[in-house]
Amino acid sequence: MSDEAGSPYWRRNLWVCAFGSFTTIVAMTLLLPFLPIYVEQLGVTDHAEIAEWSGIAYGSTFLTAALTAPLWGRLADAYGRKLMLIRASAGMAVAMSLIGLSQNVYQLVAIRLLAGLLGGYSSGSMTLVASMTPKVRTAWALGVLSMGIMAGNLAGPLIGGALPQLIGIRMTFFAAGAIIFVTFLATTFLIKEEKRPSRKAGQKQVGGWASVPDKRPVVAMLVTGMMLMMANMSIEPIITVYVQTIVPDPAQVTIVAGVVMSAAALGSIISASRLGRLADRIGHWSVIIGCLLVAAGLLIPQAFVTAGWQLIGLRFLMGLSLGGLLPCVASVIRHNVPERSTGSILGLSTSSQYVGQVTGPLLGGFIGGHIGMRAVFLGTSVLMACGALYGWIAKPRRATTEVLAE
Repeated sequence: MSDEAGSPYWRRNLWVCAFGSFTTIVAMTLLLPFLPIYVEQLGVTDHAEIAEWSGIAYGSTFLTAALTAPLWGRLADAYGRKLMLIRASAGMAVAMSLIGLSQNVYQLVAIRLLAGLLGGYSSGSMTLVASMTPKVRTAWALGVLSMGIMAGNLAGPLIGGALPQLIGIRMTFFAAGAIIFVTFLATTFLIKEEKRPSRKAGQKQVGGWASVPDKRPVVAMLVTGMMLMMANMSIEPIITVYVQTIVPDPAQVTIVAGVVMSAAALGSIISASRLGRLADRIGHWSVIIGCLLVAAGLLIPQAFVTAGWQLIGLRFLMGLSLGGLLPCVASVIRHNVPERSTGSILGLSTSSQYVGQVTGPLLGGFIGGHIGMRAVFLGTSVLMACGALYGWIAKPRRATTEVLAE
């Protein structure tokens, strides 16, 4: 397979991976609206404990996913990226169905931990698409894949809010498992991957972090991915409380808060592939630095809005500016690591993003509670500006940073 031309199957693989990422992310997020209700059905009656166990159950998946992402990436480099997607889709189908069979909250948390351990379809898709797509189309293809991931994040809670009322909570999990089983079949029979070159006897092949010749751009992308997710998630814990201060009608607070949360995701869905195409044309670093600066600027007026529609509009514009960042991050990594190490380094990138997802809400909640909600927006703005400055400093000054596949 020519590194520049990519795989002849790259387009079909891209659409299958986008569909699979959408379905698995929907399955992971659809329980958000009814998770406290399910925890209560499993025998937890105290309101404080319901909230506590709901947080533990939801966050446990990201914990094991962050710990195992580099391992799955390394195994993908060694044994094939398609095989890892088959493993992830089969494991997720089983785990989601088992959640519907939980008899107590301890089983629920254990199975959610298992789901994070066995899952990783979207990050595995990122690795496969990045490695098989022509380098000149990488950012666009990863933008399309990101559209599927973000659409899943948007659709999951909406489906989870409606489906349990129609078929019940346990049947909702069984339905999610069935949909992921369809992804398993599509992955198994439709994705094509060329045979990996066999390693010669006695040949020692260095892979992973040690194989990266210039680690500065890769480190910059790991930090950028973590900061992006931290900035996105730092606002989440205070959105509803913040909306209460600018929406006079209490009956409209939850509706406006939901629209605010969805606005950024919608903006990202719209812009992801377009920013990816722009990055393929003018350079990934330029788009990353520019998007971080625009997002930093948009966060400042969010701290001083006086009406719900203003916050919705600004969050939508922020989503537009951030939609292409993760595809560009993956593209820069793809251009700066050898082919044999793409999976393991992208696995590290996934872990760094999970770190941002975990620390962002903790920092946002702490700052919002002890300093003030406006400080969360302004602090996040400073964080994004620092990320842009770091990207500008770390940006290689030579014309190209591509590392030829070995």
